[in-house]
Amino acid sequence: MSSPPSYPGIRISGCRALRAEGSSNAESLDRLLPPVGTGHSPRKRTTSQCKSEPPLLRTSKRTIYTAGRPPWYNEHGTQSKEAFAIGLGGGSASGKTTVARMIIEALDVPWVVLLSMDSFYKVLTEQQQEQAAHNNFNFDHPDAFDFDLIISTLKKLKQGKSVKVPIYDFTTHSRKKDWKTLYGANVIIFEGIMAFADKTLLELLDMKIFVDTDSDIRLVRRLRRDISERGRDIEGVIKQYNKFVKPSFDQYIQPTMRLADIVVPRGSGNTVAIDLIVQHVHSQLEEVSGPAALASAHQCHPLPRTLSVLKSTPQVRGMHTIIRDKETSRDEFIFYSKRLMRLLIEHALSFLPFQDCIVRTPQGQDYAGKCYAGKQITGVSILRAGETMEPALRAVCKDVRIGTILIQTNQLTGEPELHYLRLPKDISDDHVILMDCTVSTGAAAMMAVRVLLDHDVPEDKIFLLSLLMAEMGVHSVAYAFPRVRIITTAVDKRVNDLFRIIPGIGNFGDRYFGTDAVPDGSDEEEVAYTG
Repeated sequence: MSSPPSYPGIRISGCRALRAEGSSNAESLDRLLPPVGTGHSPRKRTTSQCKSEPPLLRTSKRTIYTAGRPPWYNEHGTQSKEAFAIGLGGGSASGKTTVARMIIEALDVPWVVLLSMDSFYKVLTEQQQEQAAHNNFNFDHPDAFDFDLIISTLKKLKQGKSVKVPIYDFTTHSRKKDWKTLYGANVIIFEGIMAFADKTLLELLDMKIFVDTDSDIRLVRRLRRDISERGRDIEGVIKQYNKFVKPSFDQYIQPTMRLADIVVPRGSGNTVAIDLIVQHVHSQLEEVSGPAALASAHQCHPLPRTLSVLKSTPQVRGMHTIIRDKETSRDEFIFYSKRLMRLLIEHALSFLPFQDCIVRTPQGQDYAGKCYAGKQITGVSILRAGETMEPALRAVCKDVRIGTILIQTNQLTGEPELHYLRLPKDISDDHVILMDCTVSTGAAAMMAVRVLLDHDVPEDKIFLLSLLMAEMGVHSVAYAFPRVRIITTAVDKRVNDLFRIIPGIGNFGDRYFGTDAVPDGSDEEEVAYTG
């Protein structure tokens, strides 16, 4: 047996299928969460993460997330196919949202976005507000919805971009000041009474489902909902239903049933129809290519010009020797890692824009110097290992702002998944230093850069910093984002079959935090957190 490398240096049984639709593909995963290890260790690995918005749905088996990037980007940093968009139409209180949740649970794909048409009511004038207060405004008319905003929002989501969605207050008939941020996903479910009322909107939907529920049942549901959840009285609800809801359904909503690919009678009670829908969606979802596509995309290419490696002085190489040595104690590993981090940060700051400036010295003389030409510097760490670089950044950048991104790899699929995100406000104006201690395939780094671009950070204002990178990761990031500056202290040539850097540094997080490595002794940190 050879020794490990050394370091020198997608009506049938109650469901009426109306017509077939052309295929559309999106990226998908087989499972959501990585398996929980059964091994017992004295000190378990932990991850710094906070609670943001709650997931859409929790089931007995798993959690379905509603905010997150599509799980994989190709070597160009883009999705191979757009997300699969499902439109759910039907009368008011027909059970559209319940059907949507059942579809989401049965789909068993990790990232799903549920977009409700209720969020896109137009802002009312004072006169319309007065009419609404007396139940004299027709909220079931196409003119009540902001279709331009709906279309632009859905287009962005299909492209995998982040969007801001208004939050509508049904008690006051107005939009709240706050907006909700959603991210692109594998599957987008758009539900609303007028989901099929606009031609452009119809063209964005890959599958159209009409939920057909008896009118008496819909009236009972609407009474219960509007009285208990929206503060209405029974007379007002019945008045509005007879004056607006029923006539609008007959005139605008029911005719759109003919546009649907599938009609679901009885709504959520029709499990046969829902199963058929899920099977069809599964057939349309394309298998992801996985990190192997990146492994051979850039073989034999020279290192990109956007890469800057800290000069390998005897001091730098000496520190690398210490932290790469498996016999190095944790205290020494932390000490010399911190030293390298400080040198790396200082080196990276030299690539920021500077401009000429003149200051007056205490001796009354002018000094022609340089000053930072940007607005502000923000550091963003990729958890967990990336956060170890925060102290070094804070030490040399006064009042620097810090953001965090948690990206983990699904252990069954090998795909990176975004689990948590917290970024400072107005980050688009800043130079952003993106920090991760090791980069092997570049998967997590590419996803992190993509998230920053979603938040309007210019590509040329992003600096990716890492203590150690593999050539494959460097090429992947640089090819996908040619204007991102990549800065590291060393680049190793090889990545093994498990996408670990060779000769590498081991599992940086385990060695730094003192947590136990996985049973096979692999450097999982490079796969599960830093990619």
